[in-house]
Amino acid sequence: MTDAVSLATGRATAAAQPLLASRLCRFVKRNPSLVAGAIVLVVFAALALAAPWLPGDPLTMAPSRRLLPPGGEFVFGTDALGRDVLARTIHGARVSLTVGFLVAGFAISIGLVVGLLAGSIRKADAPLMRLMDTLMAIPAILLAIALISLTRASVMTVIIAITIPEIPRVVRLVRSVVLSVRDLPYVEAAVAGGARLPRIILRHILPSTVPPLIVQATYICASAMLVEATLSFLGAGSPPEIPSWGNMIASSRLYIALAPWTIFCPGAALALIVLAVNLLGDGLRDRLDPRLARSM
Repeated sequence: MTDAVSLATGRATAAAQPLLASRLCRFVKRNPSLVAGAIVLVVFAALALAAPWLPGDPLTMAPSRRLLPPGGEFVFGTDALGRDVLARTIHGARVSLTVGFLVAGFAISIGLVVGLLAGSIRKADAPLMRLMDTLMAIPAILLAIALISLTRASVMTVIIAITIPEIPRVVRLVRSVVLSVRDLPYVEAAVAGGARLPRIILRHILPSTVPPLIVQATYICASAMLVEATLSFLGAGSPPEIPSWGNMIASSRLYIALAPWTIFCPGAALALIVLAVNLLGDGLRDRLDPRLARSM
């Protein structure tokens, strides 16, 4: 009896494997941008997490090996201070991913709450939206320079400076979704049934905001990485001792003709990770939009 059960289980497992493989292939064919963006992002995240245990020191300076070309011990060469460009690029991914993910998380969390209140409570709509218009008028770069002049250069200051202008965009997105949903029959039925406002928001309105917010989070993440690199390049971002991609490009711009690899490596990494996040956002949009999903 036991042998028969084991044989049947083995046959079921063997039959399920080709089915799983075919489903996976079908998913990849239907969502190439989603899969490509996710793979590249996972690779960067894995490298960033494993950076402290990977060979190469991003901080040790050695003037005797300055501006070494790629090859040998240093795969991507060294910079003007003799530091390993590859190790600094991998550690720079930690800064960019941290900034991107935290800015997206803070902006989505705060914007979701404010957008739900603005769209659900009519008396709070006008004051909240005028406040959002004011915040949207503040450029992230100028805000970062002002915050750093008042405090000190740090990654958290950069995150706060980038998050504040992104919140109004999330609020507008959530508010538009709420305004389109709150007059639907099932929401009116819940109101007529005596449901309280918090229950209506959490059970009937909030689920409709999740798909567009997921897509918006990817765009905010990519934008935050670019703004962080810009701020670091201008000297208003992360401190110079932190190996970020913006700092690497800024410190190597004087040697672009003599040692172009010092700029190419962090620049290519930044372009690739931003492209991956955008591909992931496009793939999620196509996957989560019912109209696009039906046509695939």
